[in-house]
Amino acid sequence: MLYAVVGGFSSVATAELYIYQGPDGERMVSDRPVRGYTLLTKRDTFNNVGHIVADRPIETGGPSKFQTHIRAASNRYMVDPALVEAIIQVESSFRPHAVSSSGATGLMQLMPGTAQDLEVYDRYDPRQNIHGGVRYISELMERFDNDLTMVLAAYNAGPNAVARHNGIPPNKPETRRYVQKVMKAYHEFRMIRYGAE
Repeated sequence: MLYAVVGGFSSVATAELYIYQGPDGERMVSDRPVRGYTLLTKRDTFNNVGHIVADRPIETGGPSKFQTHIRAASNRYMVDPALVEAIIQVESSFRPHAVSSSGATGLMQLMPGTAQDLEVYDRYDPRQNIHGGVRYISELMERFDNDLTMVLAAYNAGPNAVARHNGIPPNKPETRRYVQKVMKAYHEFRMIRYGAE
């Protein structure tokens, strides 16, 4: 099946997105009407567009749905479960079938090479994805002496880039925003779900 994108998209939020299906069953996303294609739906953000284009069911989740896996992995690798939930929230909004434009997949958005190193064979499987992601966080904690800013930056931009710059790479403003978002979510999860101050 062929997937196409028409027009240039400058940001995640846009005025309107059109999702069409062509005569041969192919699906496409456009920022304007397209003749000769059947309009399937309109969206005002990219949320779940990938699922619609791939004709995949949209699954919603939340911390409670994956609590067993999060607690088990957190206990095994000695990582705060509130931090795990915060990373999952920012990475995938608790959607096990989330796929990024760079190919990161699943709840904790594991790249293929990272998943292989972590012995994650099905990145869409919530248990495998969470255990692999938490193991990776644990390894980053050890490498960066539990410096949470460095750990989160490494999770987002890669450990070698963070080590090379001894911090958030200056050419990665999205990594700085990522760290801020995860830290905010982390403090919220700690207060709301775990009663921490």
